Amino acid sequence: MSTELTSARESEVEPAVDLPQLNRSLRPSAKAPVRIVHLGLGAFHRSHQAWYTHQASDAADWGIAAFTGRRPDAALALAEQDGLYTVVNRADDGDSFAVVSSIVEAVDGADVLRLAGLVAAPATAVITLTITEAAYRLRADGQLDRAAPDVAADLALLASGSGNPTTPLGRLVLALAARRSAGAGPLAVVCCDNLSNNGTVAHNAVVGMAEAWDAGLAGWIDANVSFVSTSVDRITPRTTATDMAAVQAACGYRDNSPVVAEPFSNWVLSGDFPAGRPRWEDAGAVFVTEIEPYENRKLWLLNGAHSLLAYAGQLRGHTTVAEALADPLCLQAVEKFWDEAEANLSRTEAIAAELQIPAYRAALLSRFSNARIAHHLAQIAMDGSTKLRMRAVPVLQAERAAGRSGAAAALMIAAWMDYGAASDAFQDPLADQVAVANRLAGAGRIRALLALVDPALAADGDVVDLIEGLCGTFGERAVSL
Repeated sequence: MSTELTSARESEVEPAVDLPQLNRSLRPSAKAPVRIVHLGLGAFHRSHQAWYTHQASDAADWGIAAFTGRRPDAALALAEQDGLYTVVNRADDGDSFAVVSSIVEAVDGADVLRLAGLVAAPATAVITLTITEAAYRLRADGQLDRAAPDVAADLALLASGSGNPTTPLGRLVLALAARRSAGAGPLAVVCCDNLSNNGTVAHNAVVGMAEAWDAGLAGWIDANVSFVSTSVDRITPRTTATDMAAVQAACGYRDNSPVVAEPFSNWVLSGDFPAGRPRWEDAGAVFVTEIEPYENRKLWLLNGAHSLLAYAGQLRGHTTVAEALADPLCLQAVEKFWDEAEANLSRTEAIAAELQIPAYRAALLSRFSNARIAHHLAQIAMDGSTKLRMRAVPVLQAERAAGRSGAAAALMIAAWMDYGAASDAFQDPLADQVAVANRLAGAGRIRALLALVDPALAADGDVVDLIEGLCGTFGERAVSL
C-alpha cells in the first residue's frame, strides 16, 4: 500500500493554487481487485471501513467498489481521483494526512447493472453497508415495512422486471438475485449502521424484501448469505472548504474528496465470512463471539449522548457537539443518561470489566470536547424517530423494568419532541406523522409522538405523564436538573 503522512498545525494552513489533483499517477498505487462491494459511499465509510481495509496487511488483495446512495456526486468526485482521497486525522495538537487507496471503483448507486455484475462475480466476498438507520425500513416490531412508499415502489419494479429499484434494499436484493443466478456461492453482508443487533436488522430487511418478491430467493439468501453484526465508531464530521484548503497547503495537491476524522477509531465484528475477508485486525478491528454488550455500550453511551446533545443543544442555541457539551445543563443531562445506561450495561462483573465503562465515559467526554472536530448537531439530529428506538427506548424500558423512573432516557425523547415542534429544519422519515401529532395538545400529543417511536411505551400512562412533564426542559423554563 502507498500511504504518505504529513503534519500541519491549523494556524499554518493557507489555501494553495495551481496544484496537481490527487490521482494514482500523482501517488502511484496499484488497484487491488474488487472483492468488497459497499453501499453508501460517504465520509464515514471512507474514514472507517475503507481506512481499515487500506491498513490491512493483505490490502493488495481487497479492493472496494463503493456505490453512492441517493446522489451520484461522491462517486463522480472520487472517480476523478482514481478512488484516492486523503484522511485528515484531526487531533487537539494538529492534523496529520494519509492517502487511502482501498476504493478502486466509485460508482453512482443508480447503476444497478454494475452493482449486480459485481455482486454476482465469484471474487466478491463481502458486501458492507452504511445506508443509515432509516434505510432498513423496519417497523417497530423489527420486520420490513412493505407498505412504506419507497419499499412498495421497489417491490412493484422488481415484480414487473421493468425498471431499477431506487432503495438500497431493493438494489441489494436484485444484486443478490444475480449472484444466485450466477452460482457464485456464499458471501457476507456486513452492516455498519448504528443499530442494535444490526446483522439481524440487515437480515430481516433484506430477506423481508426478497420474500415479498421471490420466496425462492429469500431461501437462497438464508442458506448462502451471512449477516455480520458490528459496532462502528469514529466521529467524522462533514468536510468543509477550509478542510480542503488544509489538505492543499499541507500535501501539495488538490483533493476534491478529503475526509476529516478524529484520531480514535473502533470496529467490533461478530459473524461468519464464508468467502474470506481482509485482515482488518491489523488496523485494530476486534472479532468477538457476543457483540451485544459492545453494541449497546456504543449505541447508548456515544450515540445516545449525541442524540441528546443534538436536540437539547439546538434548543439551547448551540450548533456543535463541543458547544453543547460545554453547556452545564446539557452536560448534566448527558451524565444522568449515562448513569442510567451504565446501570443496565453492567449486568455482570465480567461484562463490566470487559467494557471498562468509566474509562469509556471519560474518553467520550474528551472526544466530544475536541473543538477542532466541528460535529454539527443538525447532522446528528436527523431521523430521530428511528435512532431513538436504539438509543433511548431500551434504556427507558430497562429502567422501568427495574422499578426506576428512567427520567434521563425519557428526557432524550422529550427533547426530540420539543425539537420537532420548534425546528424548521426537522428531518425524519416520519416527518408527516410527526407534523400531524404536533397539531394535538397535552398528553394526546405526547402519546401520538411516542407511538411513532415505541407503541408499548405510548400505551403506558405513567411514561406519557413523565415525558409530558419533561418537555420544555431545554426551553424557556430551563433550570438545573
